[in-house]
Amino acid sequence: MSLVAGHCLKYTNIMNIATPIQAKSRVGHTACPHDCPSTCALEVDLTDDGRIGRVRGAGDHSYTSGVICAKVARYAERLYHPDRLMKPLRRAGAKGEGCWQELSWDAALDEIAEAFVKAEAKDGSEAIWPYFYAGTMGWVQRDSIERLRHAKRYSGFFSSICTNPAWTGFTMATGVLRGPDPREMGRTDCVVIWGTNAVATQVNVMTHAIKSRKERGAKIVVVDIYDNPTMKQADLALIVKPGTDAALACAVMHIAFRDGYADRAYMAKYADDPAGLEEHLKSKTPAWAAGITGLSVDEIEAFARLVGTTKKTYFRLGYGFTRQRNGAIAMHAAASIATVLGSWQYEGGGAFHSNSDIFRMDASELTGRAMKDLDVRMIDQSQIGRALTGDAVALRHRGPVTAMLIQNTNPMNIAPEQRLVKRGFARSDLFVAVHEQFMTDTAEMADIVIPATMFVEHDDIYRAGGQNHILLGPKLVEPPPTVRSNLFVIEELAKRLGVADRPGFGFSAREMIDRVLSKSGLPDYDHFLEHKWFDRQPAFEEAHFLNGFGHPDGKFRFRPDWANQPAPNRPPASVGLLGPHVELPAFPDQVDVIEVADPEHPFRLATSPSRNFLNSSFAETKTSRQKEGRPEVMINPVDAERLDVDHGELVRIGNGRGDIRLHARVTTEVKPGVLIAEGLWPNKAHVDGEGINVLTGADPVAPYGGAAVHDNKVWLRKDMA
Repeated sequence: MSLVAGHCLKYTNIMNIATPIQAKSRVGHTACPHDCPSTCALEVDLTDDGRIGRVRGAGDHSYTSGVICAKVARYAERLYHPDRLMKPLRRAGAKGEGCWQELSWDAALDEIAEAFVKAEAKDGSEAIWPYFYAGTMGWVQRDSIERLRHAKRYSGFFSSICTNPAWTGFTMATGVLRGPDPREMGRTDCVVIWGTNAVATQVNVMTHAIKSRKERGAKIVVVDIYDNPTMKQADLALIVKPGTDAALACAVMHIAFRDGYADRAYMAKYADDPAGLEEHLKSKTPAWAAGITGLSVDEIEAFARLVGTTKKTYFRLGYGFTRQRNGAIAMHAAASIATVLGSWQYEGGGAFHSNSDIFRMDASELTGRAMKDLDVRMIDQSQIGRALTGDAVALRHRGPVTAMLIQNTNPMNIAPEQRLVKRGFARSDLFVAVHEQFMTDTAEMADIVIPATMFVEHDDIYRAGGQNHILLGPKLVEPPPTVRSNLFVIEELAKRLGVADRPGFGFSAREMIDRVLSKSGLPDYDHFLEHKWFDRQPAFEEAHFLNGFGHPDGKFRFRPDWANQPAPNRPPASVGLLGPHVELPAFPDQVDVIEVADPEHPFRLATSPSRNFLNSSFAETKTSRQKEGRPEVMINPVDAERLDVDHGELVRIGNGRGDIRLHARVTTEVKPGVLIAEGLWPNKAHVDGEGINVLTGADPVAPYGGAAVHDNKVWLRKDMA
């Protein structure tokens, strides 16, 4: 069905494109663009008629090693999906009603530019808020929107939602965001996978860990909050209560000092205050931690003994356990274990979270950094609901946001405090343009929707935080003729808004890639086209901090400076410290700034990733939906029996932010008192059209921000509606 100008038609099946079944004629190489630390190197079968077929991991890439997640392997299903957006659309009815009129690209871009000009004339340039995130991790297609906002002095975007607690906690310890070569997980004697369901979200971690198990007899330890697919691969499985990871880390270090596993000579050379830490930890016994974490004393002792007697232990620290209000504290505490044990000294040892600091790529021209005005306000992406509903603190005590351009993200689904978000998007005085691949929850609330290319349809360059390569993502197939890239939209809006003559504008994606590479001292586009990627991993001595850690004195910080330490995404001075930062501990410790369960809210809820969705991406594909089934909440049989809840029955869960209905999945995979809702399903997939983020909060994680989406106290009861 096509949309006819002047008529209000519901959006359904705009174009039906069959997935190709022809035999491949050649293989293209690219990089996975989606919001995942692995950023896998890909091989793509290309058919004679210019379409893609099978997608797989590049076998000659030393980290990907031929393995990718199942959802990306079936990418053709997404690229040729019958409901993919194909034409620019203008809202024809009420917001969210689903009535649209087709219009031309020029008309759509003209209307967006006119709305921005009108908003600026009425309320100033900060009334426009460009909003984007990591739907693509490609630098050119993701970050060019920053160049437009700097050129126009639009409101800034503080990208806090995903990484800040983890990055902050790690850099408080090490001073930089890097660590031992991730490929060393395949050359170790013990891998501790802490706070990440790697089978679902970082499959390459499992590739290397299992390699060490097969070739070296290595042990795999998994620390998480429920019995997920990664936990089922563990030799030692430790299921902790949500938000209690720091207590476990403290007890492990207590045992290390108590039983002689602590490497005192190493700490004397490389750490700031080992004596102070040892004294602080004397009360952090296994019995103390058992009462907090829900683990047994024997489990804690076994974990400490294993890592204490295994010099080559690789602590692979994820993001999930840091999405608590004490998440930065938990990351710092977990990383500290490797220093107490001296694990950093050995190949296959140390702690790793992200390699983001090794790449040293110069994106200043790409993002228009020279045009940045520090007086322009920065709005926290996690607090979009508060900002759009007029919260003075979220708006930095300045005027309203009245116009937005949204690329690479779906805040109507993924942002916390969803009822506030929806109320904000429903404002009659708010103009929203969404550049998207599908009619997402956010696109449904837009005034203008324009169709976006997918990663095989445009050029880009990628860096891989979870590994060590810079990867080229060349265009492999032509996009549909009515679909445009992110860069195209930014360039065309720049022309209409009178800033196309400013630095950084006027270049094609390939030209901008070459300019970034040249400024970064890296080989050019053609070199990458031939060689596919560039290994940026530092030498062993640097990666393992044998020349000192990243702080000025070269010491690992057991006593972090929570208020002053630089971090990869520290909020600007105009924003300042965030969350309950005065409660942060001097040494690693358990601090209950989390939403502790209480009699009115006896459960702790985490919104964990699913295996077949990636945030809200892939939720539109048929196979992903079939494999996931439906939105459910996992509940332990003991809790289910007490509440008279049967498997598959509708239950209502809620807190002070709202309540939603889900089907119960009664399972021993969760402990009593814990609820898990896997996967970010579209809001409309839920019984009442409201998703799980109705229940999550946007109050920031101390000290530098972030969203505590796994940290929610809730009640649950049998639904009587």
